[in-house]
Amino acid sequence: MIDFLQNTHPVILALLATSFTWLLTALGAATVFMAKEVSKKILDGMLGFAGGVMVAASYWSLLAPAIEMSAGKDIPVWFPALVGFLLGGIFLRGIDIILPHLHIGFPVDEAEGVKTTWQRSTLLILAITLHNIPEGLAVGVAFGAVAAGFPAATLTAAIALAIGIGIQNFPEGLAVSMPLRREGISRLKSFWYGQLSAIVEPVAGVIGASAVILVKPILPYALSFAAGAMIFVVVEEIIPESQRGGNTDLATMGAMIGFAVMMVLDVALG
Repeated sequence: MIDFLQNTHPVILALLATSFTWLLTALGAATVFMAKEVSKKILDGMLGFAGGVMVAASYWSLLAPAIEMSAGKDIPVWFPALVGFLLGGIFLRGIDIILPHLHIGFPVDEAEGVKTTWQRSTLLILAITLHNIPEGLAVGVAFGAVAAGFPAATLTAAIALAIGIGIQNFPEGLAVSMPLRREGISRLKSFWYGQLSAIVEPVAGVIGASAVILVKPILPYALSFAAGAMIFVVVEEIIPESQRGGNTDLATMGAMIGFAVMMVLDVALG
């Protein structure tokens, strides 16, 4: 296995890793075949966990390596991380303004983006799809960084990031399929749309890995860009959704546990 990982092109590894994160989303969505409803407390705790994983990954797996890679350059060490981070948030905000979508648990009249007559189910799917773009990008950039040969970027760290993102994708798949099922959509369609929301991750992963391999100087900016995009999603979407149902303490503890799990994964494997 180790030889396979070391001898496989990073873009292929990025595709395999993001396929794994997609698979975890599909497994989460598949819970719709076993139950029509999931406790709101459980869902809020899982969303909090997902948010904690993403916050930890943003620092430990993306921003910290970006800062380390910037040492010894003619610019301040914090500059690439700052620029990339802010651009990532601006990019997601731009898509957020344009793409019609609806966050889980919100009434349809609170849909964001360009006004449309699309159904509530379509808007829910698009919200999670938007959310998955930075996750796939983060994993792809991490594997691309390994190919670029920076000491701060290791194969085990990239694998740890993929594992962390995959773990938190499970509740995301569930969070799409269950609301669709409650609205009367068949189990099969609910599952299909739930897993489909993460299909952008392999695409974003391959793009991210290819970009940093082709243009190595952008790597610190690319890592920070992915971090900024993920933090935007956490603050704008995941945390408000996890707190909206009134289970604030549970959601907060879920976030703490998620952060701790991702921190341990990154430090132990990285």
